[in-house]
Amino acid sequence: MSIPRMRLNGLRQNTVGHTAMGLWRHPDSRAHEYRTIAHWTETAQILERGGFDALFIADALGPLEVYQSSVDAALRDGIQTPTGDPLLVIPAMAAVTQKLGFAVTVSSTYEQPYTLARTMATLDHLTEGRIGWNVVTSALDSAARNLGLDQQIPHDERYAIADEFMEVAYKLWEGSWEDGAVRRDVAAGVFADPAKVHPVEHKGKYFSVPGIALFEPSVQRTPVIFQAGSSSAGSAFAGKHAEGVFVSTYKAEMARDLSRRFRQQAAAAGRDPQALKIFAIATVVTGVTDEAAQERLAGLQHYASLEGSLARWSALLHIDLSGLDPDTPLQHAETEGIRGLVDVFTTMDPERTWTPRSLAEFVGVGGGGPLFVGSPGRVADQMEEWMETAEIDGFNLADPIPPAGHREFVDLVVPELRRRGRVWDEYEGDTLREYFRGKGLSRVADDHPAAAYRR
Repeated sequence: MSIPRMRLNGLRQNTVGHTAMGLWRHPDSRAHEYRTIAHWTETAQILERGGFDALFIADALGPLEVYQSSVDAALRDGIQTPTGDPLLVIPAMAAVTQKLGFAVTVSSTYEQPYTLARTMATLDHLTEGRIGWNVVTSALDSAARNLGLDQQIPHDERYAIADEFMEVAYKLWEGSWEDGAVRRDVAAGVFADPAKVHPVEHKGKYFSVPGIALFEPSVQRTPVIFQAGSSSAGSAFAGKHAEGVFVSTYKAEMARDLSRRFRQQAAAAGRDPQALKIFAIATVVTGVTDEAAQERLAGLQHYASLEGSLARWSALLHIDLSGLDPDTPLQHAETEGIRGLVDVFTTMDPERTWTPRSLAEFVGVGGGGPLFVGSPGRVADQMEEWMETAEIDGFNLADPIPPAGHREFVDLVVPELRRRGRVWDEYEGDTLREYFRGKGLSRVADDHPAAAYRR
């Protein structure tokens, strides 16, 4: 029986502080170079050298301002602010790589399908089929206010908007231009055959798009669709649309429950549940020996920011944690939100008394998922065990001190994973969807909803 491949994505955001707060101060971190092309091209080349499927680029459209009802803590620690546009760094990375894919986060709540479909098709052309779209609906109230809304659109309605958004985008990507519409017939003077280009004629509750797509079809037509929401509406959306799902949890058994739910939703939508590839966020701290790895971890923890971690979690939970004594057990808090937080962390470690300080220290280096620490062999063991228990397909690996963390993983751990047959030596295929479906399969599967709009 063949050994399942461990699928790897790099996880970054076009910002200083993403999953690890305060570590921009570490002497090995070059996170502040996020605003330079050289930083991103180096990152892409590191990941491609390690056989990563893609670089997964997160994004946020508003500042974090729940903690102390202010943006100050986020600004001091560079938590998702300042942040740059994730779309604009992709062409530069594509130009210095041949195989690495790019999964980029864009919100369906604040875009129009007519223009975003063109943007994604353009990127798919420029990368020769290496583009994926992480569809999000944007939960930050600050984003809603700064993008023209008096208040946030209700959660489930945002997913209803997203569902219609996808329908329009699929019509544009799959149905507007037939195969062979672009003739480039010099003798006849015909570049595109009008008989093979069709208006999509969409008239729905949220969008009206009567005309043709402005772009000719790209290699994949529809980019690989990713999704990261685990609510009821989010998991149903993933089951219908997603080809890759991103989960964030600290315990493998909790990830397994999420994986099974997503696959059940895919089956309910009439899709092959095993076609859904599930990735868990994780952070790796490694060294030549276990002792060296522990020393590396201690060095990282020295720079972790208590206030920064609390500010980030305040935004994630929509609860201001600043009013709590950092050393008071969270069990004593009276709010529903805090009790929900306690339940999450107690499930992971019921023997521990959780305080704001211990929570912040726990997530300080590896926020969002498991922290694998040790020599290459020990890290590989932990990753294999977690992957098997969680019933996932691979990991989105964060880098707390970019790009050093990814480089250390590629230099030390990837050779061990390759020795075990977990990471490919050579890419099998040329497009991001081929990495999901197999060589020669760059288009969506027949059971994917986009396929219904093919001509």
